[in-house]
Amino acid sequence: MRDLPQPEIIFTHESDLDGLLAGALLKRLAKKVFNADVRMEAYHYNFWKQRELRERSAWAADFTFESRMDRPDWLVVDHHVTETAPKQAQLVHDLNKSAALLCYELCKEEGVQSAALDRLVHLNNVADLFLVDDPDFVLAGDYANLVKTYQFWNLHTLIGGDVEKLLDHPLLEVMAVKRRIENPLGFEWSKANITEISPTIGFVDTVVGNNNMIIHQLLEKRATKYPVLVTLFRRGSLVFASIRSHNGAALKVAEKFQGGGHPNAAGALLPKSIRTVPDGVDYLRQVLNVKNHAPPSGLNSLDALFAAMETGKK
Repeated sequence: MRDLPQPEIIFTHESDLDGLLAGALLKRLAKKVFNADVRMEAYHYNFWKQRELRERSAWAADFTFESRMDRPDWLVVDHHVTETAPKQAQLVHDLNKSAALLCYELCKEEGVQSAALDRLVHLNNVADLFLVDDPDFVLAGDYANLVKTYQFWNLHTLIGGDVEKLLDHPLLEVMAVKRRIENPLGFEWSKANITEISPTIGFVDTVVGNNNMIIHQLLEKRATKYPVLVTLFRRGSLVFASIRSHNGAALKVAEKFQGGGHPNAAGALLPKSIRTVPDGVDYLRQVLNVKNHAPPSGLNSLDALFAAMETGKK
């Protein structure tokens, strides 16, 4: 068993099921090891990067490990690419496992395990790593879409923090119907509504359906010439960008906007001054330093990188 530091607080990623499950599992682990009900806070990447880390001790899950988190009495559980090696913090890291699976492995070391958690963690792992060949891939996508649709804290409140209640939850019927009816309609509409941000980056307008699955189909079927696709969505007064690719370039784009994630699945929160999706499209072009319909000879540094990636694949 590990010698875990007792946390003052638990941090987790707010955007998806992986963050919700990872945070809940760490809370359960802290309860088992220290008999303490530790407060959990959840953040999107941009807010997380701006938050001052004042706590002496903390556990953090599903955030890219960086030097400011390398502190004594900190435990970081993550699966994103990092260039920072831990010198003081405990880092549990594996690119091939979801954050929730890594947290669950810590839980099992302390005897926190159940058949329900086994199943839920598996489904999350399939969805978060986008394991398309897994027989549970479609069902796992429905589970992941619960958080995308109803949002982190709403869903957390609905189940009272008891993540096992997500298994066979009635709302999954809603997700299944939405998938069967909305996704085909959304795919055909979005395929016809892609706007050029740069020669290698396209903005995909969406009106209905699971955005992640629609973008996956567009990339998988090569239904567009752009190797990197961006969708924008509003939540309250904020505009978020979701960035996808098959060539490892999505993360490079997200980092331009102070975002983060995985090489092929990343995201970012746009500045508060951006209030609408059209404004977001204009902002993407501005930051990426290209004009609409720019000729290939005017590639910026990101486009040159993506073009080199595509050339290397041929």
